[in-house]
Amino acid sequence: MTKTDIARRVYNHAWKLDPIVRSLLDTDFYKLLMLQMIWQLYPDVDATFSLINRTKTVRLADEIDEHELREQLDHARELRFSKKEMIWLAGNSFYGRKQIFSPEFLAWLAKFRLPDYELSRRDGQFELTFCGRWAETTMWEIPALAIINELRSRSAMKGLGPFTLDVLYARAKAKMWSKVERLRQYPSLRISDFGTRRRHSFLWQRWCVEALKEGIGASFSGSSNVLLAMDTDLEALGTNAHELPMVAAALARNDAELAQAPYKVLQDWNQLYGGNLLIVLPDAFGTAAFLRDAPAWVADWTGFRPDSAPPIEGGEKIIAWWKKMGRDPREKLLIFSDGLDVETIIETYRHFEGRVRMSFGWGTNLTNDFADCAPTEIRGLNPISIVCKVSDADGRPAVKLSDNPRKATGDAAEVQRYLKFFGSEDFVEQAVKV
Repeated sequence: MTKTDIARRVYNHAWKLDPIVRSLLDTDFYKLLMLQMIWQLYPDVDATFSLINRTKTVRLADEIDEHELREQLDHARELRFSKKEMIWLAGNSFYGRKQIFSPEFLAWLAKFRLPDYELSRRDGQFELTFCGRWAETTMWEIPALAIINELRSRSAMKGLGPFTLDVLYARAKAKMWSKVERLRQYPSLRISDFGTRRRHSFLWQRWCVEALKEGIGASFSGSSNVLLAMDTDLEALGTNAHELPMVAAALARNDAELAQAPYKVLQDWNQLYGGNLLIVLPDAFGTAAFLRDAPAWVADWTGFRPDSAPPIEGGEKIIAWWKKMGRDPREKLLIFSDGLDVETIIETYRHFEGRVRMSFGWGTNLTNDFADCAPTEIRGLNPISIVCKVSDADGRPAVKLSDNPRKATGDAAEVQRYLKFFGSEDFVEQAVKV
């Protein structure tokens, strides 16, 4: 494969618009899996997604030109799935299963386009929302975040000369390769790319994916980015996300339905997919509450993805629960994915080695780590914690609690109501960096 000279391409900006998102497949695989479930089971539900910048010290509207942002969002709305992409989705095997997407769903998807958006500025931040049918607005999450992050990177690098850019990317590549060299000391490690939403750029994510593919070989499981998985002949990886229990809880008509919301979506997921896709994301309303009330059948699922508790602490609690339920943790899988860096991956792997199967979804610190790489200080190259979360469903507020109170999202009064209902046992407040 011909390697792109990223520094030269960044410097040679002679075109009117350099699209950040060039394909609707430039998204995480779990968005497509969830989309099929939403399309099938919740076709008439409306859902609003909202941009949330948790790094309040960074004033995004001061760093990113609003006109450029609108251009990129408008371009993304013009995209459609290509014939090649549809053939690949229909004919490829995912998680050992052929035809995971139904012909009816693919026929609908072939005509899909991103819905409209609402954009304004307030107190140095962008207020960006996507309103409409859930099966349409859900697909904005990943491209919206990718666009915001790459525009911020481009803005930070404006005015840098070709040699400065060359040095910047040379140092970033050397830094990335030093991580690869550390990781390949553990050949049983299983690592995948989860870095789409907060990447430095699409080209940089592709470079990182190719570096991992060459550098750690069979230890590299694949990428959550569907386009990169297709283009680089890798496994497309991903299961489900917080928006499923968030919407189910928002739609709950009483306390009994609210209590069952986290498990109802798992039952629906099992009916649609099953097999290797049975991974539990337990922390939408707190892992302790989820495990406390979980039906026995949850213990038969393949594994858990602890997403907001400290990895070792969160993993130990899940292992203890498996043992309590009479299951052998060595036959189960833990997928760690929250703010991982090389040190965290290695420490967690060594802690649990031989006690449970493990996989690591490496995100922002894989695809957006330019700390100390610039010849001069460039603040805008430091990653920020930015998310795009469902904020209401059918006009009712949606809430995520998380195991880390700093990651909670939603209307303040509703957050308090959920805390009172589910409890806050074992919550650990941690700084949110990425």
